[in-house]
Amino acid sequence: MPLACTHCDCLLRTLIDRLVLPGDIFSPESEESMKVLVAVKRVVDYNVKVRVKADNSGVDLANVKMSMNPFCEIAVEEAVRLKEKGVATEIVVVTIGPTTAQEQLRTALALGADRAVLVESAEELTSLAVAKLLKAVVDKEQPHLVILGKQAIDSDNNQTGQMLAALSGYPQGTFASKVEVTGDKVAVTREIDGGLQTVSLSLPAIVTTDLRLNEPRYASLPNIMKAKKKPLEVLTPDALGVSTASTNKTLKVEAPAARSAGIKVKSVAELVEKLKNEAKVI
Repeated sequence: MPLACTHCDCLLRTLIDRLVLPGDIFSPESEESMKVLVAVKRVVDYNVKVRVKADNSGVDLANVKMSMNPFCEIAVEEAVRLKEKGVATEIVVVTIGPTTAQEQLRTALALGADRAVLVESAEELTSLAVAKLLKAVVDKEQPHLVILGKQAIDSDNNQTGQMLAALSGYPQGTFASKVEVTGDKVAVTREIDGGLQTVSLSLPAIVTTDLRLNEPRYASLPNIMKAKKKPLEVLTPDALGVSTASTNKTLKVEAPAARSAGIKVKSVAELVEKLKNEAKVI
């Protein structure tokens, strides 16, 4: 009768317990996910001629068509492309504004975002207040990458992305014309005076988009219908623990002065004569 080796049996059982099959290594569940948070803003449609209120207190938004800020459309498109490449696994879109801003969130969902967050506020917020609210959403969502438009066409401040980076302590790549994610790094090609600059950022990071980054797609009708069923969470500044009290006050808003009508000239000589004697610029 052969003798049993207890030590060998225990060792064999340990090896079997620790055996990892190839399929376990490459299973989808074991792959690291990448969440992208995209911030968008509701603005007056760029095709609409803006009207100033009679009391000069601000822009008249009554019965005015509103749309997603064009730079924000580019941010959404870039996130969707990252997902199509298999880099991103989830896209969360967020906006801060009134209840009606859900319309722009649904548009982003139709373009390819997975879910949306509305921080509901009817106040006129400063860039810093917006950045603080976005910081609270970043803390809640813990994204690997945050993408914003470099500026909004209504205020043209170009501040929110930079402020969010400072508040969160994340590295930033602004004015992006190209974005490449590799592992835990993102390479951002920036448009600067006189050329291009490429910076490498460690994730998590913040990127603001420039016009030449991509060409946003149009939402298809089937995707518009699907977007209506995608989740949309509504939060408030109070729920996020953020005070939006502002120290800024808009004193007056004025429309640009009307330009005088131009005149036609019949020859170069006549043009030069008018520039010299009437305009007095030469």
